[in-house]
Amino acid sequence: MNPTPSVLARLRAVLAASPVIAVVRAPRIPDAVALCAALAEGGINLTEFTYTTPDVTDHLRRAAREGWRVGVGTVLTAEQAEEAITVGASFLVTPGLRPEVARVAHAARVPVVLGALTPTEVQQATDLGAAAVKIFPARAFGPGYFKDLRGPYPDVPLVASGGVNAGNAAEFLAQGALAVCAGTDVVAPDVVAAGDWAEITRRAKVFTEACGARGA
Repeated sequence: MNPTPSVLARLRAVLAASPVIAVVRAPRIPDAVALCAALAEGGINLTEFTYTTPDVTDHLRRAAREGWRVGVGTVLTAEQAEEAITVGASFLVTPGLRPEVARVAHAARVPVVLGALTPTEVQQATDLGAAAVKIFPARAFGPGYFKDLRGPYPDVPLVASGGVNAGNAAEFLAQGALAVCAGTDVVAPDVVAAGDWAEITRRAKVFTEACGARGA
């Protein structure tokens, strides 16, 4: 089953308007709803919890019920994809090419961001119906790599993930990334675990101001 144009367009429009995704990997999240609110206060309206975080489905469920735009990353299996969608994930993210995850997402009309690195993998992700393609790890080749990929793939939405920070996010966007992922630069595991929401908001503001992103 292939995704409908509306499914692809939905996430692409969100990313174009609010091009920062906070990727949360933490040993403990005391309050997922408060975390999403703190990020939004700083201008980041998309939160990606990950399957490497304990009790991730509980966090997804709570945040989704409060209306936050939350997705789940590090999705490796069809079972994980089904579970995440059931509890309210509005998008799925994989670290690499996962055809079985894409099939589940398409059947549920949920957009999926597939991970890739090489031009061949970008093409494969596109063929699998990715709403966007996550280039990971982006630090491996730097912002200029996105300009290079734009040559053969001018219409493929690319997301920079891995090694993106307030000092280089703007360059990734300028060189062709539709969006960037903010990791430990914003949602440092120890800060999240401590529930220091004011610090999360401060970091999010620094990041979004540095790359010129504005919340949607």
